[in-house]
Amino acid sequence: MTDDNAPGTTFALFLTFTKMSNSSNSNKLYLSAPLPFVGQKRNFAKDFIEIIRQYPSDTVFVDLFGGSGLLSHITRHFHPQSRVVYNDFDNYRHRLDNINRTNRLLELIRPIATQFERKKQITGNAREQIFALLEQEEKETGYLDFITLSSSLMFSMKYRLSIDEMRKEALYNNVRKCGYEPCPDYLDGLEIVSCDYRKLFDRFKDTPDVVFLVDPPYLSTDVSTYRMYWRLSDYLDVLSVLPGHDFIYFTSGKSCIVELCEWMGRNPGLGNPFARCRRKEFDAHMNYNAGYKDIMLYTQPRTTLHNAS
Repeated sequence: MTDDNAPGTTFALFLTFTKMSNSSNSNKLYLSAPLPFVGQKRNFAKDFIEIIRQYPSDTVFVDLFGGSGLLSHITRHFHPQSRVVYNDFDNYRHRLDNINRTNRLLELIRPIATQFERKKQITGNAREQIFALLEQEEKETGYLDFITLSSSLMFSMKYRLSIDEMRKEALYNNVRKCGYEPCPDYLDGLEIVSCDYRKLFDRFKDTPDVVFLVDPPYLSTDVSTYRMYWRLSDYLDVLSVLPGHDFIYFTSGKSCIVELCEWMGRNPGLGNPFARCRRKEFDAHMNYNAGYKDIMLYTQPRTTLHNAS
């Protein structure tokens, strides 16, 4: 499902983040991620803090799906003596390292975008000017923060990860009036890793007093910005890390995971009803760019029916 050697990942399993900021902001508490990230848990920050503060100082916290690092950051803030492991599989720290570069690009885009009212579509020559800036930046530096750019130039929660994909979409004036604040202290004190969550779990599953922070991509939501492909079985595999451990788990009402687990608890002996089935598939299309797979599962007939002569 994942590739430890994919571009941008960390080849070594553990990289300890040892640099501590000496600035006056070194103890700053962030209640939202410094840069846009799909699924950051800022709405849960207050409740999460209430829960995390109940654990003793010798607890080991392992953030299996680190995402924006917000949960790890908050945990470290309230448990400065604890070991907090942040799995930065999506390389969010690389985006943080390039905040100044992203801000400079947005400064060039802002006067073009503000020719149009806030939230209004950017059209005509202005649109082409923006893409010219993106292409020039990518050519000269080899880097664009597409998630932050998508947040600035597209509808809320709509993200594209290449210029070619962005060209297929309408652009809107969502550019912030000011740049993003640099945050050199945001990841201070964390052990930063980049690996498949299962390897990280295996490393810590027998550690005394470990608490797993489990925030996987949500089932039935857009996961296109994550550096992995997820199937239903992958979502269910995550549940295997929960039994026998303390954890804080996040999901969505759209995923129906909790409802599924409750149903399985009521029907423990069912097993897999499709184990003896054969399968046929059909690719169905709703429109030019949206489709789904229709699936038929059937049991093999016990006898062969012959056409009447």
